[in-house]
Amino acid sequence: MSAKKKDLPYLLCLLVMPALGFLYTLLNTDAREAVILSTTIDEWIPFVPAFILPYILWYAFILGYLFYFWYKDVQTFLKTLVIIVIGELVCFVIYFYFQTTVPRPDVAGDGLFVDLVRMIYSHDQPYNAFPSIHVLTTFAIIFGNFNIKDKHLFHTAFVPVMGSLIILSTLFVKQHYILDVTSSIFLSVFLYGILFELYGVSTKKSKQAYVEK
Repeated sequence: MSAKKKDLPYLLCLLVMPALGFLYTLLNTDAREAVILSTTIDEWIPFVPAFILPYILWYAFILGYLFYFWYKDVQTFLKTLVIIVIGELVCFVIYFYFQTTVPRPDVAGDGLFVDLVRMIYSHDQPYNAFPSIHVLTTFAIIFGNFNIKDKHLFHTAFVPVMGSLIILSTLFVKQHYILDVTSSIFLSVFLYGILFELYGVSTKKSKQAYVEK
């Protein structure tokens, strides 16, 4: 761990996360006309309160794996964080000019899962849905995990499984629609291609040119 002391300043980059959360809160209102992007498929998806668990675990999932990436590979940590920051800023622009909403079901009954759903509903207004930041950031972590070398088998299996549950949870707790999810996937794949694939190609070329010299 002592060898990581020189990389400690990079953790200060995580301070951008509260700033992004503040911007999200400012835009999470009905001050603009909100559109409903429901499809037939969304009508088929049931409301399942138990999925609130992976939905809430998203917070620890994102922050925990950003720390893990920093520990394993600072470059992957930085590029993953850049994907998240740029992706969320794109989302914020869309929220400002094209606000959407997801009408919520009546939450009846008692129990832990139902209480957690009510808590989330009370703290997060039903706006800022398209694209989904939950899905965008989850995919950023999944892609970043691909680039971590010599990781434990647990992380190889856990990240895509937990990530999939988080993405599904946005639909089953009625926080997002199918179009919210697909748009986030497209955005994260696009940013990943630029920051990981194109960056990797340019690096290989520069190394090859150096060898040829």
